[in-house]
Amino acid sequence: MFPTPDNLVSLPPVLAGSLLRRLEPTRVVLWLVGSRELSLTLRLQGVGDIPLDSEKCKVIAVGRHAFVHLIDVQLESALPCDTFIDYDLLIDDAIGMAEWAPHLLYPGATCANLVVRSRIDQLLHGSCRKPHHPATDGLLCVDQLLADETDAQRRPALLMMSGDQVYADDVAGPMLRAIHALIERLGLFDEHLDGAVVSDSAKLYEHPASYYHRADLLPALESNETLRERFFGGARKPIFTSSSADNHLVTFAEVMAMYMLVWSPTPWSLINPSAPTLTPERRKRYHLEQTRIDAFKAGLGNVARALAHLPSLMIFDDHDITDDWNLSAQWEETAYGHPFSKRIIGNALIAYLLCQGWGNNPDAFKGMLEQTAQLSASGDDGYLDMPVQDDLIDQLLRFQQWHFVLPSTPALVVIDTRTRRWRSEMALKQPSGLLDWEALSELQQELLDHPSAIIVSPAPIFGVKLIETVQKVFSWCGYPLLVDAENWMAHRGAAQVILNIFRHSRTPGNYVVLSGDVHYSFVYEVLIRHRKAGPRIWQITSSGIKNEFPPTLLEWFDRLNRWLYSPRSPLNWFTKRRLMRIVPYTPEHAEAGERLWNSAGIGQVFFNEQGQPSEIIQHNSNGAEKTRMLAPELGDGPD
Repeated sequence: MFPTPDNLVSLPPVLAGSLLRRLEPTRVVLWLVGSRELSLTLRLQGVGDIPLDSEKCKVIAVGRHAFVHLIDVQLESALPCDTFIDYDLLIDDAIGMAEWAPHLLYPGATCANLVVRSRIDQLLHGSCRKPHHPATDGLLCVDQLLADETDAQRRPALLMMSGDQVYADDVAGPMLRAIHALIERLGLFDEHLDGAVVSDSAKLYEHPASYYHRADLLPALESNETLRERFFGGARKPIFTSSSADNHLVTFAEVMAMYMLVWSPTPWSLINPSAPTLTPERRKRYHLEQTRIDAFKAGLGNVARALAHLPSLMIFDDHDITDDWNLSAQWEETAYGHPFSKRIIGNALIAYLLCQGWGNNPDAFKGMLEQTAQLSASGDDGYLDMPVQDDLIDQLLRFQQWHFVLPSTPALVVIDTRTRRWRSEMALKQPSGLLDWEALSELQQELLDHPSAIIVSPAPIFGVKLIETVQKVFSWCGYPLLVDAENWMAHRGAAQVILNIFRHSRTPGNYVVLSGDVHYSFVYEVLIRHRKAGPRIWQITSSGIKNEFPPTLLEWFDRLNRWLYSPRSPLNWFTKRRLMRIVPYTPEHAEAGERLWNSAGIGQVFFNEQGQPSEIIQHNSNGAEKTRMLAPELGDGPD
């Protein structure tokens, strides 16, 4: 089906990685994908060589020539903080990174290095990395920052990616073609499909509707109209974005191939995909997308290098699984009530577990990994066992430990706003609250008695009032899907509880909320009215890494928001946060008073000893000068 270059008969030992994940003084967590089960040794400066046996390295096969290696090394003695520590991964006790992945090393280095920071005095953050968006990849800014910095004490403590690390639901034709080529090259496992026109994954890849027409793969039944809208309709969203789901990933193999192709240049060197047979209109779209994918993959060596040197933590948002994931009770009822859509969601969750979730907090996933290993073992004949796969998906859909807390200073609390939602029982179409009562109670317990905390919420807790109003109007009319009506204030119960948590006397005096999702960046400082003692809250949003909001539309939203919700506007009394004073920061290079910054890139936040942000920067991937978010002058009013 896909030609293989003559000079690539054998596969390299490492296909993707290594990625440096959770890092603590006595713990080093790494991730990579090998073309075989590798015999690995971690060489750590000041410690020595550590053989990675089955206790320290779990291996999960996802194909005949693809093995995920989950490396978790717990040390007897703490590593020194705030200094460079060289590390290498040796294959068969002899072959180091300089040989198996020279693109991971900075000039003059023979191995990678890491820095264990004693506190979070600065970090990088962002979300929304869509490969075929025309913007330059914001993760290249991370690589440049690391390349320029020679002082270990000035290296960021971590990279926090707060959602949409992959777009499983919005895939370019050339990317899907590359995914299928890589599946064949590596022999990624096939699977049986229930509830689709095609019976298995092999037939899916070969079907004429596989490219740009995946809606046609649904059974031709009137009852599936809503399901079609949920997954494959390419539904137009007239207010915010034009969504395209007609290349939605379906199989576990497709999602695993996507992860390898967005995090490493190596898989691209193993395939030589050509365009499928398309109509003239689709061919034109395919060629445009091809230019953008070519630009994306040209920077992957630098992206992989950054991810090998800086610890990265991640949490999902909707596009990691599917657009509008769990938006409402009606959405859930429809999507999980059909075997095909349930499998689509479940496959993306299995891949998320292996490629993102595990590395955040390995201790939470021991049981899930055992079941995933059983699924892997069932693929000996090339096909995954359907009952085992369905059972694992059922377990993952009930799983409630995707969130995690980093025991750092300040405390880093990463919340799951997708799977533990406060569902509306009166009107199933209405948007669910982003956290239910139990999850919000657990969040409050995590925050008690901390002097300061960093909360990572994929969606901003304090967003743009005008945009939230538009979403509310569409929700009232019964069309929340048209405008991504997902914000903290969309559900009265969740909104009131999260605001009460901020006002609690024993929760932190200083909060910083890091968010993404919205495809533009902004900073608000939030003050509690009639409370001189605090707390102080900062909403810092950086989005997207490789995505942007339609510029003219955002300009009008920004302008109208300033007019309609000025400090003296009576409209402020109709919001759920009127007991709080919202003070917007101004982007340094903004014109005419804009508060919203629309440029792909990466955010950087510096913290003082009290856990307050001392400097907030947005690095622009287009090469423009970095943008500082400036605190308002004394006397400036709230939005």
